[in-house]
Amino acid sequence: MRWLLLLLIPAAIAAGLLAWGQRPLEVSVARVERDVPLRVFGLGTVEAQILSRIGFEISGTLVALEADHGDQVARGTVLARLNETSQRARVARAEATVQSAEAQQGRVAAIAERAAATYAQKRSLAQRRRELANRGSGSLEAAEVAETEALTAAADLAVARADITVAQALLADARANLAAERGTLAKHSLRAPFDALVIARNREAGAAVAPGEAIFTLIAPGSLWALAHVDEARAGRIREGQPAEVRLRSLPGEVFPARVTRIGLESDRVTEERRVHLRCERCPERPVLGEQLQVEIETGRLAEARLVPEAAITGFDGAEGRGWVLEGGALHHRPLRFVGRTLDARLVLAPEMPEVVTRILPGFREGRAARAIP
Repeated sequence: MRWLLLLLIPAAIAAGLLAWGQRPLEVSVARVERDVPLRVFGLGTVEAQILSRIGFEISGTLVALEADHGDQVARGTVLARLNETSQRARVARAEATVQSAEAQQGRVAAIAERAAATYAQKRSLAQRRRELANRGSGSLEAAEVAETEALTAAADLAVARADITVAQALLADARANLAAERGTLAKHSLRAPFDALVIARNREAGAAVAPGEAIFTLIAPGSLWALAHVDEARAGRIREGQPAEVRLRSLPGEVFPARVTRIGLESDRVTEERRVHLRCERCPERPVLGEQLQVEIETGRLAEARLVPEAAITGFDGAEGRGWVLEGGALHHRPLRFVGRTLDARLVLAPEMPEVVTRILPGFREGRAARAIP
């Protein structure tokens, strides 16, 4: 009898295990959820749309700096000055040249007036003597001399008028040179090109600066925005005007509402990310350029949807994958189609898809009996 019991016990255990393995599994399936937001995530930095690194157009020595880091400056405000001593002397010399040219123009104008008067007098005299000579009342020789003098006076007048043209050209050149020297003098003062916030001051008084060297970094306060980098695989539904939330690294507990204002037309070929710019609707009091941030962009909202964790799907390519479905009280591994993805790594099932299992359990196999958990 003992040996019979030894044979029956393993058989009973095997039968029990077989029965246990054949029992219907209780599985959870995707249920309809209401008002499901679709969001995409991105990392980025605080940037400014209008940023200028300004400096002098000429070289020189800094003698004054009128602004510093953090200052708000109005357009046209003088921010810095170069030593103007030499340039002021050039301006004074140019002004003297203009005065000399003006005096020269006045002189040649007077000479031209005298030459015109002389020519008129000589021409009138020549005409009278020629009339007398023709009537036999005057000398022919005297008439010819008077005509020669009239021709000489006409030539003198032409020379005087040419001198006026030369004097006018010299005066125009002197005035142009004066304008250039005054323009160069104005370039010794560095002015704000727009209403700006000073982000950085790069040089100090006494330093020699080269043309184009950045002295200040300025931004337009109203041009601050967030530059986010979003994975291409998730960026297809992003549109301008969509709402978003921005979280700064320095203020992790605060959420700043924003909207998409620009979507880059060129993706990064290395990281395969798209650049998205967002303008905050309520901005921090003193943002810091380059600070890291996180953004969540709402690309849509579904009135109702069935969601499956991405971990329950194999071979997901962005639109399709394979997962376990419950059909006719049994499990089957089927291809599935998805129409969206949530920020918490859940996939939105297409409406025509059957009941899909949301959690994979040990013992799953094709055709295994199963029932959905209520």
